[in-house]
Amino acid sequence: MRQPRGSARDVAVNQNVSTERNFPVDPMTILLFVMLGLFVFMMFRRNKKTQQQQAEMQSKFAPGVDVMTSFGLFGRIVSIDEAENKVVIELSPGNLATVHRQAVTKVVEAAPEEAPVVPDDASSLTVAGTETPSAVETPEETIARLNKEDKKDN
Repeated sequence: MRQPRGSARDVAVNQNVSTERNFPVDPMTILLFVMLGLFVFMMFRRNKKTQQQQAEMQSKFAPGVDVMTSFGLFGRIVSIDEAENKVVIELSPGNLATVHRQAVTKVVEAAPEEAPVVPDDASSLTVAGTETPSAVETPEETIARLNKEDKKDN
């Protein structure tokens, strides 16, 4: 059997074409895949961090802890049902609400109450650097001083 003319040449041409069709590896393609990989890595990292924070917060749950729910209710945990993932919260004395454990999103920590500083004299009632009237000023002097200040303002 005789092969048709030019078939060997066609095979050689097809081999050259197939080598030219290889996937080009240019810097932009490599950069695209690196950016895609970085994006996926950051996404998984963020999810892992969020899960760790949530697990840490839920480990703080105990009866008597003040919490806030995802829908903005503040209350104190009365009891926790681990089997059904329910938390009973006391919103106000006598008012209880049962919510899913994941609905409790924040543990409210009470701000430390500082005792107000009460001075034992009247020295703190005046602002430092302001002119205070003298204690020996007579009522007539006070009226004259106030009239002078009023004329300065006009």
